[in-house]
Amino acid sequence: MAALAVIFTVFSSANAFAQEAAAAATAKPVDMGPIHKSALFYVLLFLLLCLFIAIVGKALKVYELTRETQGKPEGINWDTVNAIIFALFLVVGLYGVYWEYSVHGSMISHMQEAASEHGKRIDEMFKLTLIITTIVFILTHIVLFVFAYIYRYSAKRKAYYYPHNNTIEKIWTIVPALVLTLLVLKGFLTWRSIFYKAEDPNNRPLNIEVVSSQFLWDIRYPGADAIVGKRNYKLTTAINGLGIDFNDKNSLDDLLADEIVLPVNKPVRFTLASKDVIHSFYMPHFRVQLNTVPGMQTYFEFTPTVTTEEMRTKLNDPKFNYILLCAKICGANHFNMQKNVRVVSEAEYKEWLSQQAPYLTNDLRKAFNLPVVAEEAAPAATEAPADTTATAAKVELDVKNQLALKK
Repeated sequence: MAALAVIFTVFSSANAFAQEAAAAATAKPVDMGPIHKSALFYVLLFLLLCLFIAIVGKALKVYELTRETQGKPEGINWDTVNAIIFALFLVVGLYGVYWEYSVHGSMISHMQEAASEHGKRIDEMFKLTLIITTIVFILTHIVLFVFAYIYRYSAKRKAYYYPHNNTIEKIWTIVPALVLTLLVLKGFLTWRSIFYKAEDPNNRPLNIEVVSSQFLWDIRYPGADAIVGKRNYKLTTAINGLGIDFNDKNSLDDLLADEIVLPVNKPVRFTLASKDVIHSFYMPHFRVQLNTVPGMQTYFEFTPTVTTEEMRTKLNDPKFNYILLCAKICGANHFNMQKNVRVVSEAEYKEWLSQQAPYLTNDLRKAFNLPVVAEEAAPAATEAPADTTATAAKVELDVKNQLALKK
């Protein structure tokens, strides 16, 4: 019975295997693509290389043990081998530096020029730091690997004990300290010029508020008063997503924008905040980056110097646009946190601003017991845009008159 059971099991397995083989033969082959493009291929290649090195190492070990048992001198001078490997590493490493500069260095050299005043100083500081550190890196590694080659172990000579040298200690302590002090001082002065510049009463900065949240940017422009109103997170509701405090009269004429439009050669001061987690306000072409932190406000002021159209002409790219990104990984849709940024002339900026809708809608007026205003029809496309200051002043005056009547 046991023999019959075994025969039946073998027969069943063979029959099942034959059916699977026939099905596989008739099935349409699955195109897996080029095997050299798969991660598994490179993993197996790495393991094969490790196996080859291990086999060579074992063979050399057997060779050395054989010579030792036969009473013969050492067959391979490993100190010389290691020294030669060090020399090869030096050559390969220096070529790697050359490759980095020729490939990635060309990327830096072709990077769009800074489109802000302070951005040019940041680029200069970056290039100076890169040049100094590259020179130090190359010289120190040449000395390191050459010394390792020249002063490899040899039974024919004895190492000289050289415990201390005051002159050398002073040189490699004072020189790096001076160089680092100059770099840090230059960086400090550059950073200070960005955040602590004296305000020109004849050219006051344009105030813009940007509030980050997962995964978008809310942009608020001031009205005729040129002041962005206060926010209070306790006032945040479904219709007042930014928590604007309308008891502050500066909030009544604020405007909500879907993009950032900046007048060229005019200082801009961004007030940054976050509704949920830490984000990073990043505009690469202006060399601007600063975190937006929940529970506090941060500030960044700069002056754009190149309009969007001018940059398109310089780059010969009619589709070029400045952009606002989030440089802090803040969740699954982090990559979607983008806003278009345009730098235009003063006249174009005023025209664009006159077309922006006020944040204070009639729904918000009802929620905050403010007088509801009649909605005006949008101006025809052929009409000339109204003066921004006059329009905003009229809106503010209407609001104040209605508040006075209510009282």
